Amino acid sequence: MAADIKMFFCIGLVFVLTGVGKSAFPGKSHSGGKDDPVLQYVVNNSLREHPVLTKLKQKTLEDPWSIMLVASEQAQLMANLIKLINGSKTIEIGMYTGYNALSMALALPDNGSVVACEIEELYVDIAKPFFKEAGVENKIDVRLQTAMATLKELIAAGEAGTYDFVFIDADKFNIDRYYEKSLELIRKGGIIAIDNVLWSGKVVNPAPDDLTSKTLDALNKKLHKDQRIDLSMLTVGDGLTLAIKR
Repeated sequence: MAADIKMFFCIGLVFVLTGVGKSAFPGKSHSGGKDDPVLQYVVNNSLREHPVLTKLKQKTLEDPWSIMLVASEQAQLMANLIKLINGSKTIEIGMYTGYNALSMALALPDNGSVVACEIEELYVDIAKPFFKEAGVENKIDVRLQTAMATLKELIAAGEAGTYDFVFIDADKFNIDRYYEKSLELIRKGGIIAIDNVLWSGKVVNPAPDDLTSKTLDALNKKLHKDQRIDLSMLTVGDGLTLAIKR
């Protein structure tokens, strides 16, 4: 695909998925935005969800913490970005029940890989049967330990600068550390996608005692000034930053 066509394709995806004006920050289509008519229109006219992804989403919605589930429209955007950059090596920091790890694996070539970081065995046990059903279990390397331990192991193994795409969606207090390690692991032109950067809007003038919002606000301001990357902050889901390594 020619560079200019790729650019128009990418811009088109962003416009369709972010919306404008009053509905520019509707939340996720399965939770806060489920009653937003514009967002539901977007989903009804753009989402092409693999049947196993649909089944995994329905299973995940039974979990009391299903608010952590990535929005389907956001997962599709990231899968398309992986295809756009011809990605084959990816990392997910915070797998949860595996919806986005599965989405990425389905977007990857046969020799592609997802290193999926998760600390809760319960969620790994939910995810694995769906990986197998979709026929991509060989692409997903689940690391049941802290994400920092996995990232350090990958760097120690000589894999710095070899990954195409990293998705950060884990605990917020380590988010700056995850970003720095991801920047080491990503190749030039690779993408780091960071979730929840708007935190339901609470990053705007965060309350003094709201440490999560203050941490995310500090990261957002840091990335804005970071000359190691190009970036865009989108109003997809709960806010998504795309940082492209220079």
